Amino acid sequence: MKTYSAFDILGPIMIGPSSSHTAGAARLAKIAATIAENDIKEVRFLLHGSFAKTYKGHGSDRALVAGILGMDPWDENLRNSMEIAIDKGIKYTFEEFDLGEVHPNTVKFIITSHNGIETEITGSSVGGGNILIFDVDGQRVEFTGEYPTLIITHLDVPGMIHKVSTLLFNENINIAFMNVYRKARGSEASMVVETDGEVNDDIIEKIKALGNIKNIEEIVPPMKGE
Repeated sequence: MKTYSAFDILGPIMIGPSSSHTAGAARLAKIAATIAENDIKEVRFLLHGSFAKTYKGHGSDRALVAGILGMDPWDENLRNSMEIAIDKGIKYTFEEFDLGEVHPNTVKFIITSHNGIETEITGSSVGGGNILIFDVDGQRVEFTGEYPTLIITHLDVPGMIHKVSTLLFNENINIAFMNVYRKARGSEASMVVETDGEVNDDIIEKIKALGNIKNIEEIVPPMKGE
């Protein structure tokens, strides 16, 4: 019979002793990697609060690296993620950092791609493996990763919300939640659209063709057993 350590499977959806510190950490990092388009050369993990104090003992370090590698919380390779990252040439560091008045299980990812582009994502593991992403490159956002999610960066011009929502309606895609954020009037804005169904590549191309779209990132929630 196989024996299990503290960092082996506990229940159906996670590996490790704490859903907040392992399952949540892995989910946060996987979404961060997706936003950074998975072209990752180096990652700095800025760990806040409880994450900073207990990340080694609770396996948050391995879970965070696993997520960067695209692993889900239940992946049995999670325990070997740090070694796998080294083999793939991905550099990583962990730093204690005060991120201010945020949830104690919060991490800021500073991800550098192979072409030198730096992406910053901040999010919290809020309990039970649930997460909240609330900052992307200094732009305030808010989504949980529980629904298929589009992060649409666009110029802040009239009609963008109407154009996107109408297109999704015409494609029979129901919007569960939508939030729009901007840094300043008339500059760049971000539309975060959580939907009840996955948005395929053809629809994404149609959104890009609307004009004034700078970038679209798609976050697809993982399914156990994928």
